[in-house]
Amino acid sequence: MPLFFRKRKPSEEARKRLEYQMCLAKEAGADDILDISKCELSEIPFGAFATCKVLQKKVLIVHTNHLTSLLPKSCSLLSLATIKVLDLHDNQLTALPDDIGQLTALQVLNMERNQLAYLPRSIGNLIQLQTLNVKDNKLKELPDTLGELRSLRTLDISGNEIQRLPQMLAHVRTLETLSLDASSMLYPPQEVCGAGTAAIQQFLCKESGLDFYPPSQYLLPVLEQDGAENSQDSPDGPRDRFSREEVEWQNRFSDYEKRKEQKMLEKLEFERRLELGQREHAQLLQQSHSHKDEILQTVKEEQSRLEQGLNERQRYLDAERQRLQKQLKQTEQSIAGRIQKLLQDNQRQKKSSEILKSLENERIRMEQLMAITQEETENLRRREIASAMQQVLTESCKSRLIQMAYESQRQSLVQQACASMAEMDERFQQILSWQQMDQNKAISQILQESAMQKAAFEALQVKKDLMHRQIRNQEMVSEQRWALSSLLQQLLKEKKQREEELRTILTELEAKSETKQENYWLIQYQRLLNQKPLSLKLQEEGMERQLVALLVELSADHYLPIFAHHRISLDMLRHMSPEDLAKLGVSEDGLQHEILRRVQDLLDVARIQPELKLPKDEVFGVLEPPTTPQEPPESVRPSAPPAELEVQASECVVCLEREAQMIFLTCGHVCCCQQCCQPLHTCPLCRQEITQRLRIYHSS
Repeated sequence: MPLFFRKRKPSEEARKRLEYQMCLAKEAGADDILDISKCELSEIPFGAFATCKVLQKKVLIVHTNHLTSLLPKSCSLLSLATIKVLDLHDNQLTALPDDIGQLTALQVLNMERNQLAYLPRSIGNLIQLQTLNVKDNKLKELPDTLGELRSLRTLDISGNEIQRLPQMLAHVRTLETLSLDASSMLYPPQEVCGAGTAAIQQFLCKESGLDFYPPSQYLLPVLEQDGAENSQDSPDGPRDRFSREEVEWQNRFSDYEKRKEQKMLEKLEFERRLELGQREHAQLLQQSHSHKDEILQTVKEEQSRLEQGLNERQRYLDAERQRLQKQLKQTEQSIAGRIQKLLQDNQRQKKSSEILKSLENERIRMEQLMAITQEETENLRRREIASAMQQVLTESCKSRLIQMAYESQRQSLVQQACASMAEMDERFQQILSWQQMDQNKAISQILQESAMQKAAFEALQVKKDLMHRQIRNQEMVSEQRWALSSLLQQLLKEKKQREEELRTILTELEAKSETKQENYWLIQYQRLLNQKPLSLKLQEEGMERQLVALLVELSADHYLPIFAHHRISLDMLRHMSPEDLAKLGVSEDGLQHEILRRVQDLLDVARIQPELKLPKDEVFGVLEPPTTPQEPPESVRPSAPPAELEVQASECVVCLEREAQMIFLTCGHVCCCQQCCQPLHTCPLCRQEITQRLRIYHSS
C-alpha cells in the first residue's frame, strides 16, 4: 500500500464536516443514520462507535475515506450491534475483522472498491444479511460459510480474481441476484455462469444433491424488526407478503434518500451561514483596518499641516528678528556717526582753544605793539573767553540731547522687540498645546477602536469556544452513557448470579432440613456448648442491676460476661477511660464513650437523689436470659428432635469472648465470630470443609 494512504491529515473542510455530522447525529430529533462519509478519515473515530451504541443507530455510512482498518484499537464490534446497513465502499480496507459475525442484525454490507484479499469465516454468522457487495476487490476465493447466509438475496463478486464458487452456496435458497465475471470462472463452467443466477443455483443444487426451488417461494426476515427470526425453508411461502416487503423496503429507501438530501441541504445552509459569518468578520476587520488607516492618515496630514505652520511662523519670526537686528544696526551706526561728530566738535573746540591761545599771543603782541592797557586786554580776553565758553556749552547741550534721544529710542526698540518675542512665544505654546490635544484625541480614538476590535474578536472566540465545548460535552455525555450502560449490564449480570447462588443455598438448606434428625445429636452438643458455665452465671448474678440494665439498653449485653469476670462496678467505671474499656474487650469507640457518659449520669443522679441509689448487695436476677430446658433423664431417649429449637446466643469456640455470628456451609454450625472465621478452612466442630460463610444479623 502506498505510504500516502497510511497516514493522511484531514483537511479543514473534512474536519468541519465530521464535527457537523457527529453533532447532527447526537441531536434530540436525529434519525437512525450516522453519515461520516467524505471526511478523509484514516480510521473510524471512537465517538462514532459510542454514538452508535448509545443512540442505537441502524445505518452507518463511512464511504469515500482512507480507512485501512474497520476496527481501531480499544473499540469493540459489539458497539455496532444494532447496525443494519454498513456502507464502506471506496476505502483502502485489506481485511474485515475476524469477529464480523457479531453484527447479527446486519442486513446490507457494501465493501465495493476496497483492497480485500479474503473474507473471514465468521461472515456466515450474519444470518440476517440480505445484500453483500464485494465488487472490485482482490478476492481469490469465497469461504464455505457463505452457505449459512439463509437470508442473502443479492451477492456481487465481480471485479475480483475468483474462479470457483463454494458448493455450499447452494444452501442459500433466497439468492435472487448473483453478479460475477463469467469469463474467468472455472466452477461452475462459463456457459452456466453466463446463463444467470437461476442456472448457477440449479447447477450447485444438482452438484449437492438438493432440489432447486425459486427464491420467491422462501420467506425473508422483516427488514426493520430488531431480533427477527431466521428465515425457514418453506416452498409454499406467500408471494404477496414478499411483494409488500419489497414495496416497504423501497419506500424506506426513498425516505432515507429524502432525509439524506434534506440533511445535505441543511449542511449546505449551515456551511453557507458559517461562510457568511466569516465574510462579515473579515469585512469588519477590513473596515476597522481602513478606518484605522484613515485616522492615521488624518493625523499625519494634521501633523504635517501643523509642522508647515510652525515652519512658516519660524520663518516669519526669523525675518522679523533680522529686520529688528538691521534696525538696531542702523541705529547704532547713526549713533556712532553722531558720536564721531561730537568728537570732531570736541577736536574743533580744542583747535579753537589753540586759536584762542594764538590770538592771546597775538593780542599780547598787539598790546605790546600798540601799547594797550592791561584793563582793556583783560576785558577783551574775558569777552572772548565768555563767547568761547558759551559756544562750547551750546555744543555740549546739543550732544547731550542727541544722546538722550538715542537712549530713549533704543529703549523703545528693545521693549518692542521683547513684547513681540513674548507674544510669539505665547502663540507658539498655544499651537503646541493644540497639536498635543489633537494627538491625544487621535490616540484615544485609536485605542477605543482597538478595544472594540478586541472585544469583537473575544466575543467571536468565546462563541467558537462555546460551540467546541458543547461538542466536547456531548461526546463526554455519550461516553458516560456508554460507561453507565456497560456498568448497568454488569450489575444486572451480578444480580442474576447472586440470585442463582441464593437459590442454590436455599435448595441446599431445604435439603438439609430433611436430614435434621440425623444432626440431632450435633444440635444437642451445640446446645451444651451454648450453655454458660455456672461460675460465669454466678458472677453475672452478682453485678449491679443498674449496670446490667445500662448494657442491655445499649445493646451491649454480650459484654456482660466480660464485666462479670472482671467484677466491674459503677464506681470502677467512673474512674476508667475508653482505653481501659478497650483493654477489657469493648472495641467500639462510640460504645465506650456512651457507657462512660451514662455511668457518669447515673452516678450524678444518685448523688443528687440518694433515695434512687441501690444498695450494693442488690443483685441482678430479673434480666437473666432463660436457661436451656433441663435434659431429659438418660432413660428417656427421644426418637426425634423437637419441632422448634430455641436459638440462644453462643460464644466463639476459638476466642471464647465474642458472640458466634457466622454460619458455616455445608455443615450449618454456628460456632465462630466474624473475626475468627476468616483464617479457618474447616469447621472446628465437625472438621468438614467450609464452602461458604453466612453472617447472622440480630434484629432489635
